[in-house]
Amino acid sequence: MFPQSGKAIVFDNFPDPTDTWDIVETIGKGTYGKVYKVLNKIDGSKAAVKILDPIHDIDEEIEAEYNILKALSDHANVVKFYGMYYKKDAKCGDQLWLVLELCNGGSVTDLSKGMLRRGERMEESILAYILHEALMGLQHLHVNNTIHRDVKGNNILLTTQGGVKLVDFGRIPRVIG
Repeated sequence: MFPQSGKAIVFDNFPDPTDTWDIVETIGKGTYGKVYKVLNKIDGSKAAVKILDPIHDIDEEIEAEYNILKALSDHANVVKFYGMYYKKDAKCGDQLWLVLELCNGGSVTDLSKGMLRRGERMEESILAYILHEALMGLQHLHVNNTIHRDVKGNNILLTTQGGVKLVDFGRIPRVIG
């Protein structure tokens, strides 16, 4: 289903993102690159894009994240995956775009730090809700023989509608079985 040659992804086979997406603003920094809010030129929807420099050393990790997102992002507690794009740019360097669901609520780490700065503590019921939802996402991965391997507050995002989403599958997953 995805463009590949042998085991490795052939980046050139993915569409150019500039035909579909416009970068609106920077919203964060991920493990391997910056994250931006993007606007779909066709339908006006918003998403997040993680822009990676496809360096040979991390090709295997990019492929692992792509495969997990493509196969397992159909769960309420895993960030939705909208597609991968490849932008050739001889001047600034080629880029790989992973387009994902926009989680405007930020990360659990951001929420915790903000509350601490204000001298507040998270209510136990809110903490229990976040943990329950994150565990539901992890259960989905485990049922599908995948271990996340980098679960932390920065990799649990919140939506403004109260959703809790696991993200950042860049570390090579351990497949169970």
